[in-house]
Amino acid sequence: MTPPAVRFDAVVKRYGDLTVLDGINFSVGQGEKLAIIGPSGSGKSTLLRVLMTLEPFQEGRISVHGQTFLEGAEIRDDAATRAIRRRIGMVFQHFNLFPHMTALQNVAEAPRRVLKTPKREAHALAAALLTDVGLGDKLDHRPASLSGGQQQRVAIARALAMRPEIMLFDEVTSALDPELVGEVTATIRRIGEERPITMLVVTHQMEFARSFADRVAFFYGGEVHEEGAPDEIFTEPKNERTRQFLRAVLAAR
Repeated sequence: MTPPAVRFDAVVKRYGDLTVLDGINFSVGQGEKLAIIGPSGSGKSTLLRVLMTLEPFQEGRISVHGQTFLEGAEIRDDAATRAIRRRIGMVFQHFNLFPHMTALQNVAEAPRRVLKTPKREAHALAAALLTDVGLGDKLDHRPASLSGGQQQRVAIARALAMRPEIMLFDEVTSALDPELVGEVTATIRRIGEERPITMLVVTHQMEFARSFADRVAFFYGGEVHEEGAPDEIFTEPKNERTRQFLRAVLAAR
């Protein structure tokens, strides 16, 4: 059997006395598009951050493609861990672009610095990726001259430039004006359709989650309370807490 792209085994994450991930047991199949929903503070973003090695966790184990990646209470920085980490890309809520660099330079920087890609090749890759996300005419623009949606698309292209096998999207539309949300979700959708990348998407965009994902996971209190096909979760959720959450979110639209 093909191992899952990502597997969490009894992962516990605490901030002092606050347990944010409470013994998570969860896996994501290779090439699967997973939408993670739930109220603020339920552990959604923390799950992505521990996978990306941005946060340590206290107990449990995380595996990537069947290989133990992280275990126990500390983040290793050995060659094997770095090699697996390079297979994972992440796009954040805030764009975190280098303000003094153009869009092209922002996207080309990591391949040049980390992968040691020659400058000409890195710039060609960056130009192709920016064109893919609809910014082929913005190569020489700096972030300050771009809209929030355009900056987020540059950030997506930057993550793709490292050729990840797994992509993490952490509330990437929550900092955008409502009219810019669609251009970013359309970009994520197209990436999922065109590339065999495993994708974990934390989102409050319920319509996007329903139409995009292969599976939806509802997080609450640091646990996976319910998971299933989008139509099951959004039409006939089995868990009362899931129903309460969806009623509240849909009523607020």
